[in-house]
Amino acid sequence: MPSSTDLEQLLREHRLRVTRPRLAVLGAVHASPHTSTDAVIEAVRGELGVVSHQAVYDVLRALTTAGLLRRIQPAGSVARYEARVGDNHHHVVCRTCGAIADVDCAVSATPCLTASDDQGFVIDEAEVTYWGTCATCAQVAQAAR
Repeated sequence: MPSSTDLEQLLREHRLRVTRPRLAVLGAVHASPHTSTDAVIEAVRGELGVVSHQAVYDVLRALTTAGLLRRIQPAGSVARYEARVGDNHHHVVCRTCGAIADVDCAVSATPCLTASDDQGFVIDEAEVTYWGTCATCAQVAQAAR
């Protein structure tokens, strides 16, 4: 996880004011990738004490808009946030427990950006979600048989 000084520098590089809530939210997402808003709120309150839900939502929105965080929402899941941005990676989601992991593109830097028919769009990002069963849930299912 980046140090507090590194997080402050990230905020400044993106022309955002350095505030305790922004540092706490950014730190919480760096510490726990694919984390939910509720988990971010809990982590921020653990660090700062009293903070409103709205304040955390506002910070998450500002950090996402600035490109410091990425918001993902696999089907059937709450919104989640991650600090890995700008590389067009994808995700694998466990159908049983909901665990999420990062998956790099299969070939070269951005092969997923080549659509069979782009319909005239200039494509700059692709979202791919792989669904399956994580190793832990597969072991539990196997043991139950």
